[in-house]
Amino acid sequence: MQDAVKAVAVFPEQREVRVVTDHPAPKLERDTEVHLKMLDIGVCGTDREIAHFDYGTPPPGAPYLVLGHESLGEVLAVGAAVTGIKPGDLVVTMVRRPCGHPDCPACSINRPDFCLTGDFTERGISGRHGFMTEQVVDDQSYMIVLAPELREVGVLLEPLTIAEKAMIEVGDVEDRLPWLQPALRDRAVDRAKRAVVLGAGPVGLLGAMALLVRGYQTWVYSLEPAGSPKAKWVESVGAKYLGSADTPIAALPQAVGNVDLVYEATGNATIAFQAIQSLGVNGTFIFTGVPGKKGPIELDAELIMRNLVLKNQLVYGTVNAGRDAFEKAAADLHEFHRRWPAALAALITGRYPPESCQSLLLGPSEGIKRVISFSPP
Repeated sequence: MQDAVKAVAVFPEQREVRVVTDHPAPKLERDTEVHLKMLDIGVCGTDREIAHFDYGTPPPGAPYLVLGHESLGEVLAVGAAVTGIKPGDLVVTMVRRPCGHPDCPACSINRPDFCLTGDFTERGISGRHGFMTEQVVDDQSYMIVLAPELREVGVLLEPLTIAEKAMIEVGDVEDRLPWLQPALRDRAVDRAKRAVVLGAGPVGLLGAMALLVRGYQTWVYSLEPAGSPKAKWVESVGAKYLGSADTPIAALPQAVGNVDLVYEATGNATIAFQAIQSLGVNGTFIFTGVPGKKGPIELDAELIMRNLVLKNQLVYGTVNAGRDAFEKAAADLHEFHRRWPAALAALITGRYPPESCQSLLLGPSEGIKRVISFSPP
């Protein structure tokens, strides 16, 4: 049995990002734990920000933090009390862990995505080592089993959970509309819902797929011009593409009609608050991006406030996800693979060895989703 494994880590005090070859190999210590061989780990903006030392906290007493929260692993071994998971299974592991405070109602029911204290930990981000390493051990309660045919795209599950959690909450929001109450559904006019996705990164494009499978007419609004590879990708799955050079953001209602939902996936506050002015009657605006600290922006606060009140609008933010969203993401990823196998696979624009970590984390951000692979498919 190995005593040490390879891992990609950040050293905050030395301000270094590098591969370590002597990271302690994990071992099964409890009957409910599962031992994984890591296959793919996605690289995202959070990883890049940690690698630039904007935030990120190693476990207590550790000199470094192993990166990576978007993962796909293969089960090597399971504890004696593990059920529903067996060696050879493909598994995605959840990221956030409860704060441990007995008076936190969210964490007391294992929903740290709604933690009230802020003392939660997150693998690869805050207080716990991540998945960018050869082997991982974690409890079965944080693992989601994937179908074997999702081996090539399974690493996309965690970023998809952002949209899944949003869609779960949108369902609750839509229940407020009186004509969608069960007793009135048969009498209601069936009008196709219209959604606009802001941004054509992986979170935005996965969100577009999630909206499409729920029956939304979907537009993706981004910087790339019409005819660009991303625009063609959007059209290949049945959505419509709007480039900012051709369609000013204020013209979204003219291009789309009544905008029922805006799914923001840019992290750009200026674009988001321009787009919120185009939200339609009874519309919902979902924030998923976290902007950097770039100073104040100008916005028409009076118009936004008037619209929120007079048009029955709702605005909310969503972060991380609970088990319900992870399980729904597994089901939807399978559906995406059935409907659009080539488009789904095309979201992964490169697989790299861990030794490429510095260029991936510190160099220019390129492609859609780049992946560090310890065992390429």
